[in-house]
Amino acid sequence: MSTASAIWHGAAQRHAAAAYGLLGLPLAFVALPVYVHLPNLYAQQHGVPLAALGAVLLLSRSIDAVVDPWLGRWGDRLYRHSWRAVWLTAVLLALAVALGFAALFFPPASALSPAGLLVWMAAALTLSHLAYSGLGILHQAWAARQGGGGVAQSRWVAWREGFALVGVLLASALPALWGWTLTTALLVFMLALGLLSWQRTAHQAARLAATPAGRVAHAHDHDHDHDHDHDHGAREAISLWQPWKHAGFRRLLLVFMLNGLASAVPATLVLFFVQDRLQAPKAMEPLFLGLYFAAGALSFPLWLKVIDRIGLLRTWATGMAVSVLAFVSVVTLGAGDTTGFLVVCAVSGMALGADLTVPGALLNQLIDRCGERGRTDGAFMGWWNLATKLNLALAAGLSLPLLGLWGYAPGQQGADAVLALGLAYGLLPCVLKLLAGLALYGCLMRRPDLILGPETAHPSA
Repeated sequence: MSTASAIWHGAAQRHAAAAYGLLGLPLAFVALPVYVHLPNLYAQQHGVPLAALGAVLLLSRSIDAVVDPWLGRWGDRLYRHSWRAVWLTAVLLALAVALGFAALFFPPASALSPAGLLVWMAAALTLSHLAYSGLGILHQAWAARQGGGGVAQSRWVAWREGFALVGVLLASALPALWGWTLTTALLVFMLALGLLSWQRTAHQAARLAATPAGRVAHAHDHDHDHDHDHDHGAREAISLWQPWKHAGFRRLLLVFMLNGLASAVPATLVLFFVQDRLQAPKAMEPLFLGLYFAAGALSFPLWLKVIDRIGLLRTWATGMAVSVLAFVSVVTLGAGDTTGFLVVCAVSGMALGADLTVPGALLNQLIDRCGERGRTDGAFMGWWNLATKLNLALAAGLSLPLLGLWGYAPGQQGADAVLALGLAYGLLPCVLKLLAGLALYGCLMRRPDLILGPETAHPSA
């Protein structure tokens, strides 16, 4: 393979990664309002009690989480069938995402009793969650099936999560600036654009695989796949539970859940914290959220360089340490401390970049390490997304009712109420993040071979 051919192949791969990642924007765009704005909207505007709201969110997200592994297995079947089957399914799921989102943020509140409004929210939320999960799993599994090693997988994940942060950034500001009607219209447009871009990337990747450079890069994978063609039927029956047979996956998932729960609690409570602890003007809410996600998006190039220098595991540990340093000061903030909170948002947003880049790249490398690429990628993604949803379900289902039990209600700014809010928003994530760091060291950093294979001497392996 000539030098010019290798350079062209590398540039084409980077372009393909960017085009692939574009669908991450609308997927994150729909996720942020559902996870952050929705609890606040239904509590403040529709008067839904926190305990009832937390119960509905917990139930819906738990259903969604439990179904995810089966969605992953279904995704594996679609990929084994054809790209056309994957593509048509993705289009239908995108339509369901848009429909569920519109139903959530435009409820016929005047025509429904309080109980009816809860049922409407539960149904629309479940539809949104299931469609979002199915589409996200198909999208994630496609990147995992491309292989390419740690740096290449980090590039796929970084572009996807980078666009996701841009989507989150838009979703944090546009509802306040444009209202929900134009926000929903933009979501529909970006879903269509992301799907078309992904389709183009899939065709381009197929062409790249046919070039001399692509054939060299994938020769081992094709040989490996051929060796396993004979037992596809047997693997089909066990693919759902296949990830749990690998110790590396069990350990990685434990760290991922602890770390994810540390992020899910403040994501659920941030608007309540800003409104009642900081007592900040309403106009500043998009600024706080926007700075957090903008810092995360801008940090991706930095984290990719760090990964290349010190490896995936140590980069993740560094990100956790930065996050704790940012959040430990939150408990000292009170009414009017908006400047201090902006600093917290910026630093914790930088830490977010590591959280979004490293775990997904580790999972994709683990799939390669286990010899499961091209066979049970979707099952791995399904269990991975289950863990993500369980974190969000636990964060909402536990923190909101507990705050209500401790005497906090939206709009209440008494000393005891805001103290409970500050501890739940600031101190609890630090404790959970430190536990995640200990688990990272004990489960993965002491046994990196379980995920990265024996080639762990090279940092980016």
